[in-house]
Amino acid sequence: MKFVEGKHVVYSFAPDMQAVLTVDDGDIVVFGSNDCFFQQVQSNNDVLDRIDHERLNPATGPVFVKGAKPGDLLKVDIMAIDVLVDQGVTAVVAGEGSVKDEVEHNIVRVIPIVDGAAEYLGLRIPLKPMIGVIGVAPSDADGPCPTNTPYKHGGNMDTHDIRKGSTLYLPVRQEGALFALGDCHAIMGDGEACFTGLEVPAQVTVRLSVVKDTVSNWPILETETETMIIASAPTLEEATQKSVSQAVGALAKVLNCMWEEAYILASLVVDVRISQVVDPLMTVRAVVPKTIATTEQILNALK
Repeated sequence: MKFVEGKHVVYSFAPDMQAVLTVDDGDIVVFGSNDCFFQQVQSNNDVLDRIDHERLNPATGPVFVKGAKPGDLLKVDIMAIDVLVDQGVTAVVAGEGSVKDEVEHNIVRVIPIVDGAAEYLGLRIPLKPMIGVIGVAPSDADGPCPTNTPYKHGGNMDTHDIRKGSTLYLPVRQEGALFALGDCHAIMGDGEACFTGLEVPAQVTVRLSVVKDTVSNWPILETETETMIIASAPTLEEATQKSVSQAVGALAKVLNCMWEEAYILASLVVDVRISQVVDPLMTVRAVVPKTIATTEQILNALK
């Protein structure tokens, strides 16, 4: 097992990032991740416009994975997300979030974490840790991509299904993939409505493996029961089109049917879910039940 300390961070996924660690295909790596504010917010009295905005959304890494080359996928098995703090941070900021024009007061709320639950407004909300920023180096044409932005390389997808037990497949665009992660949330609902989840530093354990000669336009996420195509674009409509298009194309190959027939099937069984609506690009996932097509079948359709 190898470790990357949280002091090794990037603020942009760039094609020419310098790796801080090199690992073999299949190695397990533990990342010390920082919260999106780099732990600069510790009380309700902290003011966001007084913190160092050059230190927002740090991603720990990058890690060079031997054998990963453009045209492959990097398989990221998320083995653990350990929240080791007793509080998390949330905030409302005028001009940010899904109903940004209705915000009258900028507020920070530091929320206690007690026995595996967040205590807020008299409620106990069980933790469901997830990773907000996770990705690889983009192509020369697409990069660099700031860590607050999602795109084909992954990045700030803020998808709450990126959690313990899930597997993320990231399209490799540079040799070694150059993988990094950060911005963990102890809890976050679909959409990340007010522009923060419950922001926490965390220790994240992943296994990094290479899937050879499998080309995807977008990240693919596997959970216990579903396979998701995660796409990001300037609007929800565009992100939906991109995620559904790849899902339909894969289904047509898996089922050996007309594209239009797979399109009908998608309308019957594929869910379109919003991951987040508050980053520079919107993120949507097209969700295929494994009862219709397994993740392995979808990946094979991309070969």
